Amino acid sequence: MQRKVENNKQIMQPEQQQDKKSKIPFMGGGDSNNDNKPQRKLPKFNIYWIYIIIFAALLGSTFLKFTPETNTVSEQEVFQKMILPGDVDHLLQVTNKQVVRVFMKPDSITKAWYEERFKMKFEPAKVKGVPLFEFQVVDWKVFSDNLSSFYRNNQIPDNKQVPVVTKQDPDWFGPISSTIFSMVVIVVIWILLMRKMGGGGAGGGAGGIFSIGKSKAQLFDKGTKVNITFADVAGLDEAKVEVMEIVDFLKQPKKYTALGGKIPKGALLVGPPGTGKTLLAKAMAGEAQVPFFSLSGSDFVEMFVGVGASRVRDLFKQAREKAPCIIFIDEIDAIGRARGRNAIMSNDERENTLNQLLVEMDGFGGDSGIIILAATNRPDVLDSALLRPGRFDRQISIDKPDVKGREAIFKVHLAPIKVSETLDIHKLAEQTPGFAGADIANVCNEAALIAARNNKEGVDMKDFQDAIDRVIGGLEKKNKIIAPHEKAIIAYHEAGHAICGWFLEHAYPLLKVTIVPRGTAALGYAQYTPKEQYLYNTDQLMDQICMTLGGRASEEIFFGKISTGASNDLQQITRIAYSMVTVYGMNSKVGNVSFYDPSQENTFTKPYSEETGKLIDNEVRAIIEEAYKRTLTLLTEKKKEVELLAKQLLDKEVLLQSDVEELIGKRPFEEKKILEVENEDTENKSTDGSIDAGVPPYDSKQPVPPLN
Repeated sequence: MQRKVENNKQIMQPEQQQDKKSKIPFMGGGDSNNDNKPQRKLPKFNIYWIYIIIFAALLGSTFLKFTPETNTVSEQEVFQKMILPGDVDHLLQVTNKQVVRVFMKPDSITKAWYEERFKMKFEPAKVKGVPLFEFQVVDWKVFSDNLSSFYRNNQIPDNKQVPVVTKQDPDWFGPISSTIFSMVVIVVIWILLMRKMGGGGAGGGAGGIFSIGKSKAQLFDKGTKVNITFADVAGLDEAKVEVMEIVDFLKQPKKYTALGGKIPKGALLVGPPGTGKTLLAKAMAGEAQVPFFSLSGSDFVEMFVGVGASRVRDLFKQAREKAPCIIFIDEIDAIGRARGRNAIMSNDERENTLNQLLVEMDGFGGDSGIIILAATNRPDVLDSALLRPGRFDRQISIDKPDVKGREAIFKVHLAPIKVSETLDIHKLAEQTPGFAGADIANVCNEAALIAARNNKEGVDMKDFQDAIDRVIGGLEKKNKIIAPHEKAIIAYHEAGHAICGWFLEHAYPLLKVTIVPRGTAALGYAQYTPKEQYLYNTDQLMDQICMTLGGRASEEIFFGKISTGASNDLQQITRIAYSMVTVYGMNSKVGNVSFYDPSQENTFTKPYSEETGKLIDNEVRAIIEEAYKRTLTLLTEKKKEVELLAKQLLDKEVLLQSDVEELIGKRPFEEKKILEVENEDTENKSTDGSIDAGVPPYDSKQPVPPLN
């Protein structure tokens, strides 16, 4: 049994952790043999303390006054209570502040005098000339006139008049500090905003906006080991061979260069979602033992113009410094879409990013030792310049696994699960055709949850069958209230499908039929065991159409009316019939032509005339009508069997293949087993949107053109 596939975490071995802790940086000079000596760890300094100190200093400079302490009085109080008694030494006019400061004579002022005159507490001045009082002046000329009038009215001689000194207060620190404080606040706010906008990238954090053009690739090197190897990847044997050759070249380049060979510059992993493309890239990172850059196609896209191309340049700059190395771009279709195909949907920024990627992959630079690995599930939308030899030399197809591959994948995901000894893994693989690796992982997890819900000590076959039903049809809804007459329609509908599949030679063998509601709209479904094959002939497709129409035909025979339950059936047979006529050339009147063109898939024009379109529509209707008549004839002959099966469904709600054999006997056609079939990729089991789960018997690899 294979090892458990672990998540892509940066995990170091114990010896590596110990080694990393014990090493002391060697700065040149001295002896490097002291690596094992412990080094005292310095406390980490928080740069925000500097911001706090600067903020406190500027705040203090703004609100703290550096001028002498004074008391505010009125102009008349100064004239009558200070100048008239002769207690004032001189007056100081501060012109830039429109203030007059009163300097008292030290020998003429006492605490008692101050408290007696002004009814205020006072500390006598100890230094001569220190101002004790001040008052505001609106106009200097008015103040001078008032002072002269005071002298005249009180007959104060010139030698007794108080001298007036005029000057400007050198108060420059206040405005400058206020300006600096405002600038610092703006700069701090700007840095915080830019850090939020530019954070998350490589070199982000302290870099902020200045690192927005840096690559966001995650680097895996010697210090960040990936604990996933090719042994952890099951069901992708052919793809592993292709990728292992690239890894082998990085480990032993002389083995290939000695014969004049060149390693491919790039490899494109192509396959449906969930088949293991990213997992294979992780295994490659774990096996290659070279620097591995990992990022997604959307990491190049940003709100600023030119950032995508800048990040591409920075990515390859880092890769050249680490060469030989591997660059893995997941979901490359985010930036690799074909240029100029649709003028309305064009994007200059994305195209500039793609242009820069094309130049870096195969331009005048000619990088050596850098291998590009990319993954996508939409190779049809990629630009042709990206797929040409010299850039992505190889396209590695990762299809859904066959029965042997599914069995190997089950073994990987069952390793951490407590399973019953009677569990048949091979049978599970046979019952899950078309399942990808992610689907199998989901089935194993659901089975474990179901077993835990039922308080079991191990996961058995019943739990896995319930999990498969859960994944295919959705959550079982036993409490859903269905009227008795509707339940009878559902039972006869599903019985019609089952009987058609039982007595048609090329139909798939029945595995289970149920009328228990599942999912959002499925009121019942029939589950089959489809054959994994590549090719279908006309007889096989016609039998599949008849089996899909069995539910509607049964309703018409037993109730004389048809319901909306066959909506999904009609969609499937219409798609099959149009494929037979327009794609596969299976119609004598239309001829051996195919109107399907992948390059014209998104266009609004049809590759045939209106007359040909009418002919196609008529032939499709004829095919479906012929199949429906054949289905009615078959179910009329087997009316007794349909009724027996429907009544049993109403009683038990779920019938297995063994139950059907007990009711109507064994299937008259032998089930042909395909021995040792490799690389099969056909998913033929699906669920119905309302009542039935039909089987799409067409070749799923061939897209079906839009209906006429």
